[in-house]
Amino acid sequence: MILPVYSSDCLEISVQIVFLYPLSIILCLMHFQGKDRGNMTVEERIGAADRRKMDGNALFKEEKLEEAMQQYEMAIAYLGDEFMFQLFGKFRDMALAVKNPCHLNMAACLIKLERHEDATAQCNIVLAEDENNAKALFRRGKARAELGQTDAAREDFLKARNYAPKDKAITRELCLLAEHDKAVYQKQKELYKGIFGTPPQPKPSPANLLIRIYQWLLLIWQWLLSLFGRLFKQGTHKTD
Repeated sequence: MILPVYSSDCLEISVQIVFLYPLSIILCLMHFQGKDRGNMTVEERIGAADRRKMDGNALFKEEKLEEAMQQYEMAIAYLGDEFMFQLFGKFRDMALAVKNPCHLNMAACLIKLERHEDATAQCNIVLAEDENNAKALFRRGKARAELGQTDAAREDFLKARNYAPKDKAITRELCLLAEHDKAVYQKQKELYKGIFGTPPQPKPSPANLLIRIYQWLLLIWQWLLSLFGRLFKQGTHKTD
């Protein structure tokens, strides 16, 4: 006997029940069919996307990043550009409430996987819709910092702090950037000191040393001659 056990506008499941004597029952899945996205209503598509997002969140908590991203990508597929273009008012807000977190969670996965350019791209999609999104600014800042784009990262963190002033994670990232800048400055200071510092004085060679000794002896000899000359004149005056 085949019975439909679940049916909705999005999903249809039926099973075959086999009765065996005396008390055994076997259930066999006979039919599983998901509704095509093109035939779904707006609410159905948003609901399907939200379920995928929740599945992705569960996988993310388990650190199954690749699998989580697959769920987020499928959620976003329900809310493609052509579909979003047709939405207005509350339906667009409902769709963005699902779509934007998927992009942000994708960015979080990509940062953990050190795919920082891809993470930046996901944040840019959200910021195109909501330029004041603190999470998007923060995660783009983290990705940019890892890419060495410290000035751009600092700009993102400062903007994010304007919209989330109590977020300690933003303050921590700004402190890390300040420490990084200080370390870079010290390295540059040492480098320039080596390039432009006072050159070391050359050690005197043996020939130069002999010349200096000769000059000192000559000065001493001249001083002695002058001294003897004065003494001789004083003796002459006394005899007169």
